[in-house]
Amino acid sequence: MAETFRKAKRSEGCDEAMDALSLFGLLAVTAMLVAYALEDRSHWFIVAFAGACALGSVYGFLQGAWFGLVEAIWAGVALRRWSVRRGSA
Repeated sequence: MAETFRKAKRSEGCDEAMDALSLFGLLAVTAMLVAYALEDRSHWFIVAFAGACALGSVYGFLQGAWFGLVEAIWAGVALRRWSVRRGSA
């Protein structure tokens, strides 16, 4: 029975390495997290967050998911926050 389970896992692709698109998405989301965590240090991290959101948007559209649109909106919101914060600094 254990052998059957292992064969089923292999046929489902569970043992395959991460593909390039998934790696791109992982890097985009990691960049978003890091930039968001560091936003209080400099307004340039807000720009970095906006760029990472744009990358997340590209990933979403390439994957065929609707959240690509949401990420594009987040990029716009972040650029607006950067503009406001830069003007007050």
